Amino acid sequence: MSTSGASEAYSTFLTNEGYRPTLDSDGDVVFKREGRTYLILIDDADPTFFRLVFPNFWEIESDPERLQVLLAAQSATADTKVAKVFIVGDNVWASVEQFVSEPASATAVFDRALGAIDSAVSRFVATMRQQADEH
Repeated sequence: MSTSGASEAYSTFLTNEGYRPTLDSDGDVVFKREGRTYLILIDDADPTFFRLVFPNFWEIESDPERLQVLLAAQSATADTKVAKVFIVGDNVWASVEQFVSEPASATAVFDRALGAIDSAVSRFVATMRQQADEH
């Protein structure tokens, strides 16, 4: 399936679910949910790769905090099915990544994917707050 086809399929699905998706300059699908901005990243080379991302949810403000972020991200990733929490530059992102036979396969588990991201982010934030309280 071409990128435009995947983008269109995900956009149609999101519209039917009550979201208002848009496409960014890279052809990725952007949508908001409960005040948060999410992306479905489209991979031209691999249309069967589904990647749902919640970018930039935590800004790293110092080198000591970066170490705390790494530990909290590792813990959240280890404790949450399918979700990953990782650093991009000076920000923290969360994602769900999986292989699908076609975009419709990803839409079947879309709510679980969002739930996994929510869970990973909650675990990450709780760990960061706990570390802050200990210092």
